[in-house]
Amino acid sequence: MPLPRRLSRELPERDGESVRIAGHLEEYRALGGVAFALVRDGSGTTQVTLKKGTTDPALFATLEGLARESVVEVEGTVSRSTKSRRGVELLPSRLEILSVAEVPLPLGVVDRVPAELNVRLDHRILDLRKPAVRAVFELRAELLAGFRAAFARRGFLEVETPKLLRQGAEGGATLFAVDYFGAPAFLAQSPQLYKQMLIAAGLERVFEIAPAFRAEPSDTVRHITEFASLDAEVGYVTDPEEIRALLEGIVVDAVAATREALLRSANPLASGIPELHPPFPRIPFATAAAALGRGLDDDFGTDEEKAIGERAEREHGSPFYFVTDYPSAVKAGTFYAWRRDDDPSRTGYFDLGFRGLEIASGGRREHRLDRLQENMRRAGVDPARFASYLEGFRFGMPPHGGWGLGVDRLVQGLAGLPNIREARLFPRDRYRLEP
Repeated sequence: MPLPRRLSRELPERDGESVRIAGHLEEYRALGGVAFALVRDGSGTTQVTLKKGTTDPALFATLEGLARESVVEVEGTVSRSTKSRRGVELLPSRLEILSVAEVPLPLGVVDRVPAELNVRLDHRILDLRKPAVRAVFELRAELLAGFRAAFARRGFLEVETPKLLRQGAEGGATLFAVDYFGAPAFLAQSPQLYKQMLIAAGLERVFEIAPAFRAEPSDTVRHITEFASLDAEVGYVTDPEEIRALLEGIVVDAVAATREALLRSANPLASGIPELHPPFPRIPFATAAAALGRGLDDDFGTDEEKAIGERAEREHGSPFYFVTDYPSAVKAGTFYAWRRDDDPSRTGYFDLGFRGLEIASGGRREHRLDRLQENMRRAGVDPARFASYLEGFRFGMPPHGGWGLGVDRLVQGLAGLPNIREARLFPRDRYRLEP
């Protein structure tokens, strides 16, 4: 029976034991009577130490000239060492080459020479082997686990809605058209309409983490065409502040859980995740616009969002903040947005920002059929094309609201990444469809 395979992170607890490890050969150095092979697996790197006089000479010959990133399997004894990264080394008794890497490597894995992002993405498999890159996706996984736990504690039901649709929720300009058995269809921009339909169905609290697609020809560091959207919808809410407080609590819990998990695993990104102290600042849209010296007819641009974020952190000490009370003129195309009864020029909509990045958008929805249909007509949308969506409103729709949150942007912000493409395993933009 073969020895059990152990991960690099397990070895400090197995001093004196015989184990088997496997991974990519990161480096091999021969220094006179001793040689060192660094073998990297998903949990870290193990130092394999070969000593002349005690190690089988055939093992030296096996490693000599072997290309970096080849896959090897090593059996040996774990021994304490003050000179190795993990405080232990592996003294080998058997070594087998499982796969030989081609040379030269198109992208260095441990080299200190930086590579352009496009080169990294062209050779994403090698790029993902880098511990610093892997750390981003460990953060992402912990963040999603934290969100799911936070939703579960608050009685939410996780759902899955269709990604092939007859029509979009936000107009046709940014829809990807597909051929659906000879009929036109579109990739989903958002699960918005389905979330509302589920509230009408009586599910009351739902959330979804799923891909969404926008055909925006944007070549920026914060836009991609396929992204992960975290959407939630809540029934029986009438005050937008109730929705904001719910989102705030979920974000606080998820970020705290992420930080704690990364500290436990010694992830280098843990130190950059802020400790949050709610409540987040609430900044009315009109206040932010006045500070920027501009009007209320258009949404904020990238530079303006950065300025709002800098001011929120400077004046309130919070990396997260809400921009509230969006004008109806800005949300004119968002037909499901509730307009205030006492002031129809304002909606119950808000954005959640993080250090100048718009992370989430949401608010109270319009649940009254007549007003919703009027909003649709004003937005140039024919209600007849949305019969399935409107059915719930015809047969009793509770007041409700919710939000959509961009997972990739939040990962980008928490990890301090300069480009959102680094927050996805295999990003898609207007020029990239592979790998």
